Amino acid sequence: MYLADGWKDYEILDCSAGEKLERWKNYTLVRPDPQVIWSTPKKLPQWKHPNAHYHRSHKGGGQWEFFDLPEQWSISYNGLTFHLKPFKFKHTGLFPEQAVNWDWFGGLIRDARSQGRQVKVLNLFAYTGGATLSAAKAGASVTHVDASKGMTTWARENAISSGLGDAPIRWIVDDCVKFVEREIRRGKTYDAIIMDPPSYGRGPKGEIWKIEDQIHPLVHLCSQLLSDDPLFFLINSYTTGLAPSVLKYLLGVELASYHTQIEADEVGLPVTSTGLALPCGSAGRCVFLGQKTHL
Repeated sequence: MYLADGWKDYEILDCSAGEKLERWKNYTLVRPDPQVIWSTPKKLPQWKHPNAHYHRSHKGGGQWEFFDLPEQWSISYNGLTFHLKPFKFKHTGLFPEQAVNWDWFGGLIRDARSQGRQVKVLNLFAYTGGATLSAAKAGASVTHVDASKGMTTWARENAISSGLGDAPIRWIVDDCVKFVEREIRRGKTYDAIIMDPPSYGRGPKGEIWKIEDQIHPLVHLCSQLLSDDPLFFLINSYTTGLAPSVLKYLLGVELASYHTQIEADEVGLPVTSTGLALPCGSAGRCVFLGQKTHL
């Protein structure tokens, strides 16, 4: 498992009966998690006195119950600052488990930059900018693409708070597939590609995205955007039932013309009360070891 165990401002304190008890710096939240299928005694006092609790509805969706939580607060990771706020669908504006991927590709970018390479990164479904800011901080120029104007504005605010307001980041509000198609027609290339697609979503004009149907065509399109000497390709997935080996196979098929090192595994977070790890999705990682081997 790729374990995001480098956090100081975030931790999963405990998890039981379909919920996880989290500390986001100075605030404690209880949120549902479909992976928590076990029921163990909720001994920690924070279970009874959280700052907010998101209750899942049996009819779908759910709602927050607030006790003592500000409208917005911030947490930090490795010099980056992220603004948080509770909003619908239980989210806070950050997926902490992705820090393990930020560390991974950040190291690749820094190594490449130390050798004098320029690194151009394309970040698709870029949300509030965790991966974008991590890549920019490591020294890359980044194209950040997300269909939500609100999420992109949030990401830019995170960039300013992280001291990256003037970093070489292009902020694009667009449907990711259509943007990639246009970049191909323009003859653009990138040294690294990151994608963090939702299981299901809609673009700004109602375009429907379903990961099982569209992830392979998108990876195929993105393979046409890679530079002659690319650095890495990362796919994240939160879709239950989409195994890490599927991501590994997908990358292997589409990037077969390159000399690569490809691996995939679960992504997870440590649980303080038990010393165990809570799975939070999967990641497929490709490191390019040279230029294309054949056409």
